Amino acid sequence: LPCSVRTSSSNMFRAVLLAAVFASASAFVAPVLPSTRAVARTNTNAMSGMSMQKKSASMPWLDAPPALDESMAGYAGFDPLWVSSFLPDAGYVKFLQEAEIKHCRVAMLAATGAIVQDIFTFPGVKSVIGDVKMTSVHDKFLSMEGKGGNQAAMHQILLWTGLFEIFTAVAIVQTFNGGSRAPGDFGFDPLGFGKPNALETYKLKEIKNGRLAMIGIGGMV
Repeated sequence: LPCSVRTSSSNMFRAVLLAAVFASASAFVAPVLPSTRAVARTNTNAMSGMSMQKKSASMPWLDAPPALDESMAGYAGFDPLWVSSFLPDAGYVKFLQEAEIKHCRVAMLAATGAIVQDIFTFPGVKSVIGDVKMTSVHDKFLSMEGKGGNQAAMHQILLWTGLFEIFTAVAIVQTFNGGSRAPGDFGFDPLGFGKPNALETYKLKEIKNGRLAMIGIGGMV
């Protein structure tokens, strides 16, 4: 029995000694570096992940809003509050695009009128409102309607613009519900400018000039 105990103790001592030798020897072995191909593959995957988060063209420090269609006229990736991403579907984005185009057209007419009134005066205008301009015209019309006056200029403006909104609502609802009609398209092109090869260019010019006009008429007022 004592002999067998001594034999097992010596075998265990040898095993522990060999393990310690191998452990210490491995400390002097140079580490295996990753291959150039593996490093390149890792870098490629990282770059592709970064490129998937496309940045906004107008605000490069922010991600581009994913809900906006890049093919729409005047697209600049400008939606810092990501309003378009909170909308239920693409129909709401088209509705906002319709509203922007309408405001652009009204602003361009208003800015043109604000400039023309300093150059040309239509016959009979001075006899009705005198020399007032811009917002003073609004005040003048309101004063003419009160105190027993028989003028109803502001009521006529409300009537005709209201009828226009009613008549165009059918087309706008079609766009809102996912129809094929493009936002702002009423088929009004009496001079034939909307040729296929030039239509996209005119759409871009309209939206850019309209945005400038909205800022401009705000400053004029």
